[in-house]
Amino acid sequence: MEIVTKVRVLRPYILRVTFSDGTVRDVDVESELYGEVFEPLKDPRVFAKARVDKTLRTVIWPNGADFSPEFLYRGAKSAAAV
Repeated sequence: MEIVTKVRVLRPYILRVTFSDGTVRDVDVESELYGEVFEPLKDPRVFAKARVDKTLRTVIWPNGADFSPEFLYRGAKSAAAV
């Protein structure tokens, strides 16, 4: 299983995610931002606080929201080239 080693917010709802195998993906998570935990991420200022948690080895936000590395690697919608 690949883990997240780096994340960069390109613009609201678009993450550039680097994985342990060297793969880099631009991932659009806008359609996933629903429900109590993810709703706050619709605010671009909150979304911009994305970071990699070294223990969970994935992207997290201060409010406890996160996406699994598997989702980001295989399941998430790829963003158009930036």
